Amino acid sequence: MEQRRCGTSDLKLSTLGLGCWAFGGGAYWGEQSQQDVQEVVDRAFDLGINYFDTAEVYNEGESEKSLGLALKGKRDKAIIGTKIPPSKLYPADIRKHCDESLQRLQTDYIDLYMVHWPINEQSLRHYTEDERILNQTPSNQEAFATLAALQKEGKIRYIGISNHGVKQMEAVRETGVSVVANELAYNLFSRGIEAEILPYCEEHGMGIIGYSPLLQGLLSGKYDAIEQMKPSLVRTRHYHRSRAADSRHGEEGAETEMLEALAGLRELAQELGVTMTVLSLAWAIANPAITSTIVGSRNLAQLELNVQAASYRLSEDVIRRMNELSEPVLRKLGNNPDYFENRNRSRVE
Repeated sequence: MEQRRCGTSDLKLSTLGLGCWAFGGGAYWGEQSQQDVQEVVDRAFDLGINYFDTAEVYNEGESEKSLGLALKGKRDKAIIGTKIPPSKLYPADIRKHCDESLQRLQTDYIDLYMVHWPINEQSLRHYTEDERILNQTPSNQEAFATLAALQKEGKIRYIGISNHGVKQMEAVRETGVSVVANELAYNLFSRGIEAEILPYCEEHGMGIIGYSPLLQGLLSGKYDAIEQMKPSLVRTRHYHRSRAADSRHGEEGAETEMLEALAGLRELAQELGVTMTVLSLAWAIANPAITSTIVGSRNLAQLELNVQAASYRLSEDVIRRMNELSEPVLRKLGNNPDYFENRNRSRVE
């Protein structure tokens, strides 16, 4: 499997990474067998995957625990990325939560330690109701200085961010701390980063780790109608605000545009003789500006299918056709990559 250098770091990530959100099981994804996790991780190494992506909030720490168990005896072969929420970015909290992640992962160091969302009130309210934090938010300067200290101590190798826009990346750059990656949503129906964020990252030596490449299953072709999807999967701006009771964006969505594009993508997949999963993943991987595209694999069958995309090469003509099919969705949703919030009160700037 091809590897790409992550920004200015010496980390070389497999172009397809393993998203570990479901590891450990939980309310969002349901039960997850540790035996399946072990088999997936072991086979991932065989297939050339070296990047494993998790976060402390995934299943309340159980994802990190599960990944740590699966990597026992193989830690030196893996590049681990994990994340800390913005509500935990006071200096003392950062140290505590970093140590707890290290313990759960059963490792002495984290390769890429990322700030999960930018520091702003809209972002913080998703993690805490503590008025002390909301009224006196952590500062970028103190937070990134503490991360740099942990890096110097060897607890983390590199510092990253996630879901940061251009204004927020500028604020991070002003701290003087080197950041080598930004993890962002990127798929055929979530192309908001292409206009400004992606070029900014390239200019300033930051790799991009793309998540949600199958838009939680929609781009795998497994659903014939949006009504077949669980409410938890249709909360983003892609869907009408009425689809889920806990939808926050209040927008009308781009359902008509997506369904028309999906019909075209199905025809294209049939023409090429590949699955929709392989076609959609291969499109994301084909963008050389994306260091690694992370996708969840809950069992060996899913892993083997996903990995096919890493070696499937799309022609320039096919990429052009796929871009044209998805262009109406991009126009409808715009360039803001926070797909859970209304574009006028986005967490990402």
